[in-house]
Amino acid sequence: MVLTRQTILVFTPDGRAVPEVVSRWGGTRGIALLRVADATEVEQRVLRSLPALVLVDADGTGAGGLALCTRLKADPYTAIVPLAAWSSRHTTERVQEWFAAGADEVITPLFEPQEQAGRLDGLITRAARDVAVNPSTRLPGTTEIEREVRRRMDNGELFAVCYADLDHFKEFNDRYSYYDGDRVINLLSRILHDVVKGMVQQRGFVGHIGGDDFIFVIPLDEITPVCTEVLSVFDALIPYQYSEQDRRAGYYFGKDRRGQLHRVPLMSLSIGIVTNQHRRFSHPAQVSELATEMKSYAKTQAGSVFVVDRRRDVDHGEEG
Repeated sequence: MVLTRQTILVFTPDGRAVPEVVSRWGGTRGIALLRVADATEVEQRVLRSLPALVLVDADGTGAGGLALCTRLKADPYTAIVPLAAWSSRHTTERVQEWFAAGADEVITPLFEPQEQAGRLDGLITRAARDVAVNPSTRLPGTTEIEREVRRRMDNGELFAVCYADLDHFKEFNDRYSYYDGDRVINLLSRILHDVVKGMVQQRGFVGHIGGDDFIFVIPLDEITPVCTEVLSVFDALIPYQYSEQDRRAGYYFGKDRRGQLHRVPLMSLSIGIVTNQHRRFSHPAQVSELATEMKSYAKTQAGSVFVVDRRRDVDHGEEG
């Protein structure tokens, strides 16, 4: 059986039946069940494929099941896979020991079948949400960014995808520390979130690609007011991330790749913008490619700027 994210790994000794409520729940949601009797094989499969769920037979695996749970949850890579234990008995001590081992859910006869299915639904939903969020800023990651662009394309909305990137961020990290760099990234995430949500409310979306790269999606007619405010707030706050000496000078001396000293200005923010006003997109990847291109162009300009792609598709009567 090929293991995919739509597979539940069931750790149980051969011959022990999987609870009917679990089998029915997986079947109605198109999630296949794969029984595995060896804990080492479970670990190997989780490492290779990241299944939708690991389900452990608490009655049949005993201490081996608890140990497997502890190992999977101790590794940050495998810990993101949700793990639930099921038991035919319900005692407070038994539930507590599984949660202490790191289990995300414990299914027992205390819950009616409908509630058990609801708990599994909630577990899968939480896991999907957690891995779709950037852990440093808690903003939606690349999967959610693509989904948001796709949603607006399917709805026929006129929208702008804005790619924001810090200038001279690497030099800042080199002069100060990665801790200070993380603080700047979090500051930028708050600026983008607060400005976008404050000005366009639910019509705006802010996501974090990673590092100092962010995407925000707004209605077409909000480009100028939103981006102007973002840059204004950023330029007002970013100098205070530097020492007083660097802030007063407006620059500092850093070394280039050849080890030569050169002046490094304070950080600025570049925003490259793509819209569907004069273009037709069939996939979010097209938007991403153009947004990256416009971001790179914006970074060639001095200071904090936003630039909008004004080109048109050929079928709009002009050259691309």
